[in-house]
Amino acid sequence: MGDKLRRLTSKEIEKLLSRFGFEMVSQKGSHRKWRNQVTGRQVIVPSHAGKTLPLGTLRNILTNAEIPESEWRY
Repeated sequence: MGDKLRRLTSKEIEKLLSRFGFEMVSQKGSHRKWRNQVTGRQVIVPSHAGKTLPLGTLRNILTNAEIPESEWRY
């Protein structure tokens, strides 16, 4: 079997995105839009204080951002 996904909150994901050159460009309600100016990649992060994101949402955000799996898997 593969490595397990770490359960992350939106705050932890946003820190990770920042490390990889993403900047928050806008917010609508509880969803924040992050964009990397170099790669042109854009992701939306739901921001629900203190709650971990569902695994499918987490995987989708991080793969679309092209963040290496070694950063978010155990």
